[in-house]
Amino acid sequence: MSLVLNEDQQILKDTAKNFCQQDATISVLRKLRDEKDEQGYSREVWQKMAELGWTGMVIPEVHGGFDFGYGGLGVVLEETGHTLISSPLISTVLLSATAINLAGSDEQKAATLPAIVKGGLIVCLAVDEKPVHCPTFISTRAQKSANGFTLNGRKVFVLDGHVADKIIVVARTSGEDDSVNGISLFLVDSGTSGIDIQRTHMVDNRNAATITFTDVEVAQSALLGELDLGYKTLQRTLDIGCIGLAAEMLGSVIEVFERIVDYLKTRKQFGVVIGSFQGLQHRAANMYSEIELCKSVVREAFSALDSTSEGQDENIARLASLAKAKLSEVYFTVSNEGVQMHGGMGMTDEFDIGFFLKRARVAQQFLGDARFHRDRYATLHGF
Repeated sequence: MSLVLNEDQQILKDTAKNFCQQDATISVLRKLRDEKDEQGYSREVWQKMAELGWTGMVIPEVHGGFDFGYGGLGVVLEETGHTLISSPLISTVLLSATAINLAGSDEQKAATLPAIVKGGLIVCLAVDEKPVHCPTFISTRAQKSANGFTLNGRKVFVLDGHVADKIIVVARTSGEDDSVNGISLFLVDSGTSGIDIQRTHMVDNRNAATITFTDVEVAQSALLGELDLGYKTLQRTLDIGCIGLAAEMLGSVIEVFERIVDYLKTRKQFGVVIGSFQGLQHRAANMYSEIELCKSVVREAFSALDSTSEGQDENIARLASLAKAKLSEVYFTVSNEGVQMHGGMGMTDEFDIGFFLKRARVAQQFLGDARFHRDRYATLHGF
């Protein structure tokens, strides 16, 4: 395991940092919110991200990508966390491109992956149906029809669902609603008749949607992977998603902590800087220690993802839940401290610190909160 970035990753990190600080600051997110932008993300920023190669980071070269590995994508995601970029990077590249890479046919890959690399195709992953993350509970049904399948069901918290061109739908083709058997994945055009997409306005201004499928007819060729055996692909995709999301959360946590330290060094109370107060120093020291642990967890997880060793599935699953649980807890704590240590001003919209608290709350729930992943981590260890 290497906890130090290699030369290529460090160059990528510096490039991503410069881009985020110059072209995708929090002011971009603030503008999207204030203008109630229908898309919910900046197409200009997204296209620049594609030009930088971020959209092709984990896509094979044969499909126009750069095959840089998940470690490279993790570096980018961490930097986007510093400025809370609202973009389809997680939905389209981290989640959907991964699922297509894992289970797609040659025809499906050729039809989608090159377009994703160019930034011209947005794809979302529709999994959850409950108020909380529960990937084994799938009641959306895909029944065989004369020409393929008929989809019926409802999905919630679909990241970038209202702007997606295609939807990867997790549906049940056999078995009970809470069984891991009988789950299949389908790659469906979002404009298909019978699909109703309603945007969900999230507190952190990140894109999400509720999608309802009513007698949606899809061809046999829409099946992504093997019939009834989609859960393995889904779980691997979600594990990779959790690790990538943890990297983005890490970037946000570091940013909040740096803002806290800067404020402690400049804000004066009773004639002295508040950073000289021992109680605040202790709280800052605790945060610093937790953040260092988070860095180790995230980098270990990406190292395992890019490892060529066989039989890594269970180890990656454990690391994914460890990373998501740890970052959810620490992001919750640090975002709270960020607002509290800024005092009353921290609660005002004038300060950006409140944006991080809101993003923390949404990121904690997406793909499972700390409680979900602690339970899963224990189960994976046989408890």
